[in-house]
Amino acid sequence: MARNRVLVVEDDSSISESIGLNLELSDYDYLVFDDGLAVVERLKNDHSFDLALLDIMLPGLDGFALMETMQQYNIPVLYLSAKDDEQSRVKGLRIGAEDYIVKPFSMLELLVRMEKILDRNGKLNKILRYQDITVDTEKHTVVKSGEDISLQPLEFDLLVKLIKFKNCTLPRERLLNEIWGIDFAGGTRTVDIHIAHLRKKLGLERAIQSVTKVGYRLED
Repeated sequence: MARNRVLVVEDDSSISESIGLNLELSDYDYLVFDDGLAVVERLKNDHSFDLALLDIMLPGLDGFALMETMQQYNIPVLYLSAKDDEQSRVKGLRIGAEDYIVKPFSMLELLVRMEKILDRNGKLNKILRYQDITVDTEKHTVVKSGEDISLQPLEFDLLVKLIKFKNCTLPRERLLNEIWGIDFAGGTRTVDIHIAHLRKKLGLERAIQSVTKVGYRLED
């Protein structure tokens, strides 16, 4: 299955480069523009994007003005902006944005919000791949080197989270809250035990890195 394709419109090169690096590490295809009018011209011939990340203050045509074009091609929008006033946030959401995130932001937060938008719009890739491992999130199957691997439901959910956010450090508390539920009373040791199971079952002893006093990171 093809990777999700993301349109990035950001005139700050340091931000667009950072976003691009993280999208690449997270298995997204992406295209970057720094001018609103250039985007409009490109979309006339190429509009097969699953999501657009739009800055608001852009040369040529600002992010708010670009919304009409995005809607014309049914491209969901997530605004990225230094404009943190309530009026701007409300305007962005009212004219059709799926979400609005204020700069500066963490890349992990951006990736999570992107995933939520893609999922809501039925565009989230259901097939995840990592090295020789293929995960079907719809059928709940895991295949490694052509062999079916049996995982417990919580092990499966943990693997999916690690692959989706590979190369990002995931705190134990976050994994505990999002996979086991915020009221789970088993403690973070439960996360460590399930990580140990995944490492053994999938041969990921080196790939799943422990981050001291924080959590875990799946590395390429």
